[in-house]
Amino acid sequence: MSNYRTFDTVELSESFKALSNPNRLQIFSRLLSCCEPGTACSADTVSSFCVGELGEDLAVAPSTLSHHIKELQHAGLIKTQRNGKNIECFIDPNKVKILKEFFSGSILAKDTEN
Repeated sequence: MSNYRTFDTVELSESFKALSNPNRLQIFSRLLSCCEPGTACSADTVSSFCVGELGEDLAVAPSTLSHHIKELQHAGLIKTQRNGKNIECFIDPNKVKILKEFFSGSILAKDTEN
């Protein structure tokens, strides 16, 4: 088991909590589609979406979309960057890597509250 990394269960659960909302899951999925298959996402290589573009297919008010973006950002799943009048959103590649490792069984959850 020494080949396994550990990861904070609280941090993992915050990611899962954020993604449990269908609208946030759809936003996250849309941002994931920015990356070419088999390539790592990063702020430098990924194309980003402006907040308004992310909400085009969602039947939610702009204020609700903003709330969903903030929840994904709070969970560390996405990052935002202001570009003039627009706010661009992109996936945090480190968080995606951790989630991938978790689901592949190559990291173990570690409870940091005890």
